[in-house]
Amino acid sequence: MAKLKVTILHDVWEQGPPEPEPEPVKAPRGKDGKRRKKKHPLYDREEIFEALTNLGHEPSYHVLDGKNQSLLSLARCGADLIFNLTESYAGDDTMEKNIAAYLELLHIPYTGGGPEALYLSQDKSIAKKIFDFHKIKTPDFAISYKGRTEHSHDIEFPLIVKPVSEDGSIGIDSGSVVDSVKELMERIHYIHEEFDSPALIEEYIEGREIYAAILGNENPEVLPLIELDLSKLPKGTPRIAGQDVKFDQETEAYKVTKSSPVEDLDEETTKRFQDTALAAYRALQLRDYGRIDMRSNKKGQVYVIEANPNPWLSSSAEFTMAAKKAGYSYTEMIDKIVEMARARSM
Repeated sequence: MAKLKVTILHDVWEQGPPEPEPEPVKAPRGKDGKRRKKKHPLYDREEIFEALTNLGHEPSYHVLDGKNQSLLSLARCGADLIFNLTESYAGDDTMEKNIAAYLELLHIPYTGGGPEALYLSQDKSIAKKIFDFHKIKTPDFAISYKGRTEHSHDIEFPLIVKPVSEDGSIGIDSGSVVDSVKELMERIHYIHEEFDSPALIEEYIEGREIYAAILGNENPEVLPLIELDLSKLPKGTPRIAGQDVKFDQETEAYKVTKSSPVEDLDEETTKRFQDTALAAYRALQLRDYGRIDMRSNKKGQVYVIEANPNPWLSSSAEFTMAAKKAGYSYTEMIDKIVEMARARSM
């Protein structure tokens, strides 16, 4: 294996949700049964740095802080490969695709989705239209922006309303699911005022939330399915993965929800999820790795909710959980991602 200078590229969040705190790591017990000094939890970039070091590469960090100087210094960083963890630029997550495009101009190989995949995945309305074209089930939807309806299926309540181009569950909370025209109008207004964004209005699929992690390019591998168990959310709370569920560790919603490998699906249903995820992955031109979020209704129909290029790679994240279930160590998972990105430049 060639030794590479790998620059781990990440951004500074000035807006939007905080970077998720790493899960606490329990220190091992000694022979006397007492715990030793508690291990300090790492962020995903630190875990990736450690894995790259173990693989014999020379990792370094580069922060995009929203200033031109950080872009100029990136062009001169001398990296053989960029491990791209960026999700925004100067606090604007719609600029994520531009960072990948900039790396293309520099002819520096990088991990994960290209600008096309990042653009198609972020604009949920375009992604859903592509899913429709490819006969991939996705909830019927409408787009509304300040009195204009840009696209509309014949949708029925209950509905879920969210910004059309935000990541990380931004704009999604218990008020996102609406059951009346009054609630719908209020929520659309909230999205317009708070985010200056078109509102994506889609039919709410009541059912299990299943994630499919996918690793690969020419012959991508669908890793074991992961479920975000929302069944223990407080009574009357919509079963959705809002910001409180994903980021706010002090809330009851965060404490009672957890992700784990799915163990109770029959072979036919599992294959339905896997085939749907793989079709979505290919339709949006994702590469190296990605995660497809899906739901199934009471009839067993599988719907794609959204696609996530370059999902979080912390050791506690769903993608890593799926890789571990498939038999990959964390270091092996990072190695595969690096090798796939490197192969594109050869």
